Amino acid sequence: MTTVAGSDTFRIGGDLPVHRLGYGAMQLTGPGVWGEPADHDGAVRVVRAAVEQGVDFIDTADSYGPVVSERIIAEALHPYPEGVVVATKAGFARTGPGKWVPVGRPAYLKQQVELSLRNLRLERIDLIQLHRIDPEVPLADQLGAFVELREQGKVRYIGLSEVSVAQLQAAREITDVVSVQNRYNLTDRGSQDVLDRATGEGIAFIPWFPIATGDLAAPGSPVAAIARELDATPAQVALAWLLQTSPVVLPIPGTKSVEHLTENMGAARLTLSEQDMARLDALA
Repeated sequence: MTTVAGSDTFRIGGDLPVHRLGYGAMQLTGPGVWGEPADHDGAVRVVRAAVEQGVDFIDTADSYGPVVSERIIAEALHPYPEGVVVATKAGFARTGPGKWVPVGRPAYLKQQVELSLRNLRLERIDLIQLHRIDPEVPLADQLGAFVELREQGKVRYIGLSEVSVAQLQAAREITDVVSVQNRYNLTDRGSQDVLDRATGEGIAFIPWFPIATGDLAAPGSPVAAIARELDATPAQVALAWLLQTSPVVLPIPGTKSVEHLTENMGAARLTLSEQDMARLDALA
C-alpha cells in the first residue's frame, strides 16, 4: 500500500509534528460544498483510508457542509488515533451552495469553535484558522476571540487563511500565528510572497487547491510529459513539486475516492531532480 511514510514531517508551532502530505476534507460534502455527500459511507471510508495510509494532518472547516465534513471526520476516526491532528476553520459562513460570507464577530467565532469541538468530538482543537478576515471587524477582535479560547484550553494554535504579507504581519503583532492557508499550486503562484515570508519565519504554509481540483492531474496538463518520464501521474508530480518547493509547505489534496487518495499519497515517495524542478518552475 502507498503511504505518506516517505514524506518528512513539519512541527506546527514548533512542537506538533505532522507528515507534510495531509488530507483536505472539503470534498466530503455535497455539490457546492453544501449538504451531505451522495455516498456517505464512501466519505467515511476515504477518511479512514487516509489515516491508514499514514496521513496525520486533516484540514476541514465549520462551513464545509456546513458541519458535514467535521461530523464525517468524527464518525470515521473517533476515538482519534494517537498523533492525528485535525485543523479546522471558522469565520466564513455558508448561506447556500457555493456562497461564502466572512463573519468575524467575536461572539460568532467563539460560538463556531464551540460547535466544532462538539461536531469533531474533541476537547481541544490543535489548529484553529481564521477562514477569512472580516473587513467589517477589527482584526484584533477576530483573533482575540481565538486567543480567549486558547487561554481556556479549547484551542492550541492559531492560523490564518487567504491573507497578504501585510495581513500576516499585522496578525503576528496581535498573537502567535503558526500557519497560513492560501491558494497556491504549480500554475497559480499568486501567494509566492506569502510563502517566502512563511519559509523565512518557519510558519506552516498550507496550499489549498494544490492540484487545481484535478486540472493539473489531467492527461494533457503541463506536467503530463514530465510525469511520463518519471513513471508517475501528473497529480503526484504537482504534489511532489509543492513538497520540494519549501520545507514549510503542507499540501492537503482532497478527494472522495480511495483510489485518488492512494494516487495522491504516492507523491510522498517521488523525488524530483534539480532539472525536473527547474522545468516545473518554468511552467508558472
